[in-house]
Amino acid sequence: MKFHRCLLLLIVPIYLFSCATQHRLPNYLENLTDTSGKAQVNYPNLHIQKGDQLSIQVYSQSTDPAKSDQMFNLPAGSATGGTGIAGFLVDVNGDIQYPRLGTIHVEGLTKQDLAAEIKKRLTQPKELLTDPTVIVRFLNFKVLIMGEVGRTGELSVPGERLTILEAIGMAGGVTDFGRKENVKIIREYNGKREVGFVNLSSKDLFDSPYYNLVQNDMIIVEPTNQKAKQADQSLVLQRISIALSLITAAAFIYNIFK
Repeated sequence: MKFHRCLLLLIVPIYLFSCATQHRLPNYLENLTDTSGKAQVNYPNLHIQKGDQLSIQVYSQSTDPAKSDQMFNLPAGSATGGTGIAGFLVDVNGDIQYPRLGTIHVEGLTKQDLAAEIKKRLTQPKELLTDPTVIVRFLNFKVLIMGEVGRTGELSVPGERLTILEAIGMAGGVTDFGRKENVKIIREYNGKREVGFVNLSSKDLFDSPYYNLVQNDMIIVEPTNQKAKQADQSLVLQRISIALSLITAAAFIYNIFK
């Protein structure tokens, strides 16, 4: 009887320890009000980075076979840099190798900047094409997401725009142990690295410079303190369970041989 009372005294603290107070998890965009579509939507002007894969198409009104725009376009299905993706790979120096135009330094340029530079080289100092049109697109818009989300890893999108909410949604959302109010964004631009934070539960999220992601961003959702506490509790409960098993076994053996 004494043994059962001792066992009960051990179990009660364990039960109370495991029933710790649960904190309310913040929701996405808390306290957001209806603006009836009046909010201004701003899209980022993406800058070209090392490792980007670019689609560049040149069109011209020229009818002279000697000035065909095809000479300035990659053949269908071809790729530069050995990546297997059709397009121009921006190398470690921030350059691309363009047919007949040679090396062009593109890192830090926008699509519009690069299109203007190619058009300039096609018309000056010698007119290689008549009134050329240059269209530049990104072929490999991707970000990396890690931490407390449903699925970690690389996210690739076919377009050129991705918001932090879209990326989190594609990754399965923030887990119950993720910190929505302090999501870390690591971004590289023109050879420099910057770190920013966004609050997914804030009604001011849309005003953050990190709401719209840029290619190659790294997103890290950090765990809450609750997860660390739960891990500690789990370890303590495991040790207590082992101790109780040993005590029960010892009591059983004692009762047999007393």
